[in-house]
Amino acid sequence: MTPPVYETDALLHQYVLFHYGSAEDQLPYPFGPREALFYPVRCVNEHARFFEGARRALDLGCAVGRSTFELARTCPEVIGIDLSQRFIQAAQSIQKSGTAEVARVEEGMLVSRAQRALPIDIDRQRCRFLVGDATKFDPGLGTFDVVLAANLIDRVRSPRQLLQNLINCLSPGGVLILSSPYTWLAEFTPPREWLGGISDETGKPQTTLASLQDLLGSTCDLLATRDLPFLLREHARKFQWSVAQATVWRRRASAGR
Repeated sequence: MTPPVYETDALLHQYVLFHYGSAEDQLPYPFGPREALFYPVRCVNEHARFFEGARRALDLGCAVGRSTFELARTCPEVIGIDLSQRFIQAAQSIQKSGTAEVARVEEGMLVSRAQRALPIDIDRQRCRFLVGDATKFDPGLGTFDVVLAANLIDRVRSPRQLLQNLINCLSPGGVLILSSPYTWLAEFTPPREWLGGISDETGKPQTTLASLQDLLGSTCDLLATRDLPFLLREHARKFQWSVAQATVWRRRASAGR
């Protein structure tokens, strides 16, 4: 079941702004962390060298779809999946029209609106958007050469099941990109299922990266890690600044399922 917050007008508008707003839409000041803008775009283009020549791509937890469209710059077939029906409906509408209706909360009930176009060099017809549960992946979708899961691993009930699904749908030699600030919250993930922010059996602090290495290391090689800051605008004078950790993995050609 989708957490109700992801079906609200407020979150829908915030995510459309996050994915499609201009720099001025998102941060209307000459100061501030401008390097944190355009996170859905950077999740793809800052790792594109790892999946040159990929044919099929999956954006799991795609929200309103900007990373899905970015993957379509290089991949002939891209599927975006999210649990939120409203997010997928928004992505499908943007795919059809090529434009996004951005709503920016200025103060209180004051909202400004703008229409923002997708870059014209993106072939939107390469994309397909589906409602689906990342922890109950449909094997009928086949395998993929590149899989992106951004800000997802700490928003599912079972991160371990998610990781198993990601491995299963990744072609031998395929690339998996995980990016997350690791905001573990009981409202999304039972604490017993957290991959990090906990102590192991001996009382040693356990990080999410260490858990990922344990869980993915038998089938995948870790190619790179990097910090990806991102900025979410709540209103004209309030923002969430976060730093995701991105990890890039390649599935070994000889790894079994």
